[in-house]
Amino acid sequence: MTTIIRRITFLLILIATWEVISKLGLFPQFLWPPLLIPNDPGGVTVFGTLINGLISGQILQATFTTLGRLLMGFAIAITLGLLLGYLIARYKLVDDTLGFLVTALQSIPSIVWFPLAIVWFGLGVQAILFIVTIGATWTMTVSASTGFKNVPQLYTRVAKTMGSSGLHMFRTVILPGSVPHLISGLRVAWAFAWRAIMAGELLAGSGGLGQLLDMGRSLQSMDLVLSVMIIIGIVGTIMDHFVFLRMERSIAKKWGTSNNLA
Repeated sequence: MTTIIRRITFLLILIATWEVISKLGLFPQFLWPPLLIPNDPGGVTVFGTLINGLISGQILQATFTTLGRLLMGFAIAITLGLLLGYLIARYKLVDDTLGFLVTALQSIPSIVWFPLAIVWFGLGVQAILFIVTIGATWTMTVSASTGFKNVPQLYTRVAKTMGSSGLHMFRTVILPGSVPHLISGLRVAWAFAWRAIMAGELLAGSGGLGQLLDMGRSLQSMDLVLSVMIIIGIVGTIMDHFVFLRMERSIAKKWGTSNNLA
């Protein structure tokens, strides 16, 4: 409870400071030129725009549109990442060939794929889903392969001695032993996917929070831009603290890997 109070107090102080600086015109001119930003971007104005957008449904609809696309692309990326990661960890030939390629592809920003996505899928939702999937797949593949490789050989040898093999060994030995890396991979992959969909929607302009950002830029409505940025931050925080963190604790408690995840 103390932590929550501290965070709320801190945010209120930030908003109050932001409002005072805005009202007194203390923004540095080279950072906040009044000719380019004609409306007042103070904290009260921005949160008023945010609340109005939520009540009218404009921001909520855009948020649900973005999350729907994100979850679809993220699910595809996780499936591909786990499959490729297992193949890379299991077979030396795949590691030497595909593993090398995945490492190289991971260093390429997902937005770089956007021109190819337009050529292959057109300027629409399919291109955005492709960008999201690409943004998360390679990170998940690397994390999964690392996790599978780092499962102690003693575990697999004991499992084989007790007659375990194939899918049973994967489910009862390899998967639990790689949990720390998989959870870390999920969190990083989600962050990459989240950034990818923002860039994709900004360029594709087919609805979602990205299109709202672009509309705010076109209208020079910085209060709308900042409102969308706040929503993006809130969604990211909720996913990290209430989804991935709880998932991490739950799996750690179930499979007894809490010491590794501490």
